[in-house]
Parts: sequence; C-alpha cells; structure tokens
Amino acid sequence: AEISAMRNYRQCRAAALTLDRQARAEGSGARYLAAARMLAGCEASVGPEGAHLAQDERIAAYALIVQDYFKGGDVAKARTSLTTFKQNYKGADLYYADGASFIETMEILLGLRDRMAVGEFSIANVSGELKTELRRVRYWTRN
Repeated sequence: AEISAMRNYRQCRAAALTLDRQARAEGSGARYLAAARMLAGCEASVGPEGAHLAQDERIAAYALIVQDYFKGGDVAKARTSLTTFKQNYKGADLYYADGASFIETMEILLGLRDRMAVGEFSIANVSGELKTELRRVRYWTRN
C-alpha cells in the first residue's frame, strides 16, 4: 500500500511540476494556481499509509504549493498553505540557492511579519534583493 501510494503521489507530482514549469515559462497566474491545486491534491491523496514516506520530496512540493498560490495571486490561500506547511512539517525549512529561508521569506512576502519593523530585515534570513526591495518600499511610504 505504501509503495502504491508513493507511486501515485510521484506521478501526480510530476504532472503538477510540468504545469508549474509551463506557468513559469508563460508567466501565467492561472497556471500557477492550477499547479498549486494539483500539488495540494497530490499531497491529500497520500493518505495515512504514506504519511511518513519521502518527507524531503513532500516538503519541497508543499513549499511549491505556497509559492504557486502566491505567484498566482491567491495570497489568502498561500497564507493558509504556509500555516499548514509549518504544522505538518514542524521544524522543517528549505533554503534558496542564496541561503535565504523559505519560511522567513514567505512570512515577509505574505505579510505575516511586520514589514516595517526596524531591524527586521537585518535579522531575517531572506535574500538581499528582498531586503533591498522592502527597504525601498518602506522609504517611499514614509517620504
């Protein structure tokens, strides 16, 4: 049952990742949303028999759900998905190529952290580009 559950999950995930690549190539918000929904369905289909299997793959896929909802413009669903991610994978985080934390980056982008707090950007493990952009926004909202 576990092998079958993981085989089905991986096939579903492969189809969703194809949709995600198409969304990225086209810059299509609707495709991002479709990919996020498809990945969420893949995760839901794993069921209890496969809940403990392939944690690294599933963590990365769930992170992509959050990002795709955000890129597709459904911020509320991205927030809900990030909360679910943190509950399901307690203590787990992913790191972007530049070393930035997935969770901290998404919390700032989704407005779950105070973007205007002094020093917030210095201690947050987010990319330098994001810090620069948020500082620019803060500057222009104050001046």
